[in-house]
Amino acid sequence: MPKGSPELTEKRKNEILDACEKIYRIQGFYGVTIKEISTEISLTRPAIYNYFETKEEILLGLLSREYEEWCVELEKLIVPAKVLNRTGLSAQMAHTLEDKETLLRILNMNLFEIEQNSRVERLAEFKKLFQRSVTAMNEILKAYKPDVADLECEEFYETFSAFLFGVFPFTKHTEKQKEAMELANVKMNEPGIYDMVDRCLLKLIPEKK
Repeated sequence: MPKGSPELTEKRKNEILDACEKIYRIQGFYGVTIKEISTEISLTRPAIYNYFETKEEILLGLLSREYEEWCVELEKLIVPAKVLNRTGLSAQMAHTLEDKETLLRILNMNLFEIEQNSRVERLAEFKKLFQRSVTAMNEILKAYKPDVADLECEEFYETFSAFLFGVFPFTKHTEKQKEAMELANVKMNEPGIYDMVDRCLLKLIPEKK
């Protein structure tokens, strides 16, 4: 690791992640390179390697940052969930993902390559955040419906997690995809992330007695 205070190290990491996100949003996975990132910030390529070994580790760091922010939003819902009905809880949980396009895009489209080319200890850091999100969802359901069975909670977060790993392509189509669908006479809507997540949650959240 580079020399310097923990604060400076964290600042540099976030600069790298910010640059990575900017490039990823515009150019996608293959457009992200250490060289491209170095042109966005005041760090040379060798300096960036002091923080991350591969571009995939940078993207994993970006995903982890997004996941941590999402976990915080989920945890804020645990207490309010006690007084929400199913529709209200669904809406509130959907709002936690409304601006998480980067998180969903990486999960849906690039996680396999990222995991294959990241050190296991970095991957373990992300898995801890994934478990944190599962714990938060479990606590939200138990606050909302105290008599909910453990099996119901397990089935909820397994199904919802599977949904999250596939929702992004339904909400964002490239111009080439739109052109291809038009040529194939395929009619497909492009709902927003909130709408898709809300619809899924309404089917998964159990009714209160």
